[in-house]
Amino acid sequence: MKYYLRTACGIILGTMACVQGLGATAHHDSCIQEGWKEEIPQPVYPDKDLVDLYHKTWEITAGRVRKGPEGLPGSPYMDENCYEDQIWIWDTCFMVLFAKYAPNSFPGEGSMDNLYKPIWDKEKTPLRIHLVDNPPLFAWVEKEYYDFTGNKNRIHEILNRKQYLQKHFDWFANAKAGERFECSPQNIHLNAIGEDGFTWTGGASGMDNTPRGRDAGGYNKILWIDAISQQALSARCMAQLEQSLGNAGAAGKWEAVYRKLKDKINELYWDEQDGFYYDVAIESRQPCRIRTMASYWPLLAGVASPAQAEKMVKYLRDPQEFGGNYPTPTLSRRDRDYHDQTGDYWRGGIWLPTTYMTVKALEEYGYHEEADMIAEKIIRQQLAAYHGIKPHTIWECYSPSANEPSTEHGRRARPEFCGWSALGPISLFIENVLGFHKVSALRNEIQWRLKREKGRHGLKNLHFGTTTTDIVFDGKNTVDVTSNNPYSLVINGKKYAIKPGTASITLK
Repeated sequence: MKYYLRTACGIILGTMACVQGLGATAHHDSCIQEGWKEEIPQPVYPDKDLVDLYHKTWEITAGRVRKGPEGLPGSPYMDENCYEDQIWIWDTCFMVLFAKYAPNSFPGEGSMDNLYKPIWDKEKTPLRIHLVDNPPLFAWVEKEYYDFTGNKNRIHEILNRKQYLQKHFDWFANAKAGERFECSPQNIHLNAIGEDGFTWTGGASGMDNTPRGRDAGGYNKILWIDAISQQALSARCMAQLEQSLGNAGAAGKWEAVYRKLKDKINELYWDEQDGFYYDVAIESRQPCRIRTMASYWPLLAGVASPAQAEKMVKYLRDPQEFGGNYPTPTLSRRDRDYHDQTGDYWRGGIWLPTTYMTVKALEEYGYHEEADMIAEKIIRQQLAAYHGIKPHTIWECYSPSANEPSTEHGRRARPEFCGWSALGPISLFIENVLGFHKVSALRNEIQWRLKREKGRHGLKNLHFGTTTTDIVFDGKNTVDVTSNNPYSLVINGKKYAIKPGTASITLK
């Protein structure tokens, strides 16, 4: 087994042309340390095509590790493959969720610092932050990353010393449209409406051409369900982070904030008639019945009751809504603005960030079978598009009706997008197809939903915290495990104590 230390940026691997669709073409120099292929986990799976796609996705992602311009707070960093001179909050956050599997080669923490330091420390930066009022996902992503790596020093720095997470939460909660940040080229669009929620826009929310607000008079006439739910998620995650650091008082404070937001969401945004969370018209306080994937953020935040979650899941099973062979289109297939052929970006296009969020939301409520089914369908769509469409690559977003990329303003969505689309062939493959749905350095535990019918499968060279392990099911009744450290392996609910060395577990 190999162990890694963070090093300075290594060799130049080459250049990659990228942006398509907005008329720009950028050329980025990749800057990733040698040996990155030895750091990534190695999947064992009978379907060679999925394994090959996994490795190809990492190769594209390696081309997105950049040594930024002089003066960048975090360098190297992960670049989403859009504009040469700008970075995005929610793109970066979602990239960190797969970068955690090889944190020494794929710099998640440095990428986040490129957002925190210009916004809250007012550091000068050569990269502009596109839309400071992008979804506030910092606390969620840092909690997930921390759970995987166990880097307590990082959380102490950003939560207790610098208080980046709290500052961003408080700013978001009180934002007023028109505010300007020196590190961003745009005024913010976000506007807090008392304690009831927020107005937003398609671009700021990340759902650029969504028809939300259509029947209420526009974007600024509705309260956005995702904005308040992401705030609830942030409060919940900060409570959990403070608790993990032993700060019971601070944890209690954030838990109280979370409960207040939870109550507000269920009071104002839940529609019992349809069994769905909707945006709300400000004037009438009535639901805006445009169903989008944004309404699954309350489930990720743990806001829904089990009964509410079951009603939301029914829409994910319905092929006329968000289910079928191409699940999680970003707009309901019953909506009059749904674009069946390509999804027209956020009018039905399938996006990996919202798909990943929804899969994790399903897991929050124990819908593991549905989560795994959605994950595998999406990855297989990415695989089919990879083979069937030229160039053979990973796309920004996908059609809700075919194995093809989506479109933006009639032009094909961006290629080489790893970028958040790597969440499919990397994260969803590891977590939902292979079944390693929870890997925690904090609990020193791996939870594995092993499916015997898949045959021989598993994961080698998995690093979490200071542990490196191989876990492979032989396809019959034995799991072979090698590890440098002790930890707990939970297979389908049964816990096994793993010791340093090599061992075999016989399954009943």
